[in-house]
Amino acid sequence: MTAFTAYVLPAQAQQYPAQDIHFICAFPPGSGADVLVRYFAEKVRPLTGRNIVVENRAGAGGNIAMQYISRAKPDGYTIFVHAGSSIASNMHLYKTPPFPDAGKAIQVAATINRQPFMMVVDAKTPYKTVADVTAAMKPLGEKATYGSAAPTGTVMGELYKIRTGVNAVEVVYKSAPDGLNDMASGSVQFGFHDPVFSLAQQREGRLRILGVSTGERLQASPDLPTMKEQGIDMDLTGWWAAMVPQGTPKAVVDQINKWFVQVVSSAETKEFLAKFGGDTLIETPDQGQDRLLKDVVRWGEYIKAAKIQPQG
Repeated sequence: MTAFTAYVLPAQAQQYPAQDIHFICAFPPGSGADVLVRYFAEKVRPLTGRNIVVENRAGAGGNIAMQYISRAKPDGYTIFVHAGSSIASNMHLYKTPPFPDAGKAIQVAATINRQPFMMVVDAKTPYKTVADVTAAMKPLGEKATYGSAAPTGTVMGELYKIRTGVNAVEVVYKSAPDGLNDMASGSVQFGFHDPVFSLAQQREGRLRILGVSTGERLQASPDLPTMKEQGIDMDLTGWWAAMVPQGTPKAVVDQINKWFVQVVSSAETKEFLAKFGGDTLIETPDQGQDRLLKDVVRWGEYIKAAKIQPQG
């Protein structure tokens, strides 16, 4: 770094933000992820004094958005609001991951929440427990099907099958809402989906949640039993964060952290996240980055245990 560069970066950080900020969402409009990203865009906007534009860059299980953020200019004007756990899992789910080294591509600026994934069935089915589904699906073999729309759902589904001996075939959707009609018709018998989507659909009377992926019940949804309680050994905890490309000036990262801490700390946001099954999570950028790096290792172990072969 030249003396000139060392002088300019703090000055740039002091002026931040001097233009519109873009929040990147890895899933389509209307998805659970989109709802969360747009909520934070709305709440962070007045703190910045700038407009915040939400860009949906969907596809490849989040890899398109991940590659985009890793190649974006590290100036704080492109912020990836996404599940850090999904980044960690995608490092192992693909033969060619979105980047060679997550730690060298992404910097966590602020954490948002901890949340489970959920096993769901159509509300019209007779299934009231995970055991009910297992008993009904085992005799069907590969004629049984289940839906997923995110890497965590894929891993949860494979772990469920290994633990139970169910041999159902996964149907992967671009977004969770895309699979609603198939579940309603019975062509897909169950699913593993994010809590934003799952809880909203349960409130509307369309889906029934049978179990959550975390090892312990979360404060936000204490009435929902874990898969572990029902004899399915797993502990998959998703977490969301605001992330930027590596190389973003520390002063800019710290400013983003302050914005998100202020929003996440509010009673309104705690209620919003609880409504969608998540407990708030406030950490420093260093703590968030450490969480990401540890999760890359942890999800490698999960995916190995699930015997999932990386996709081409």
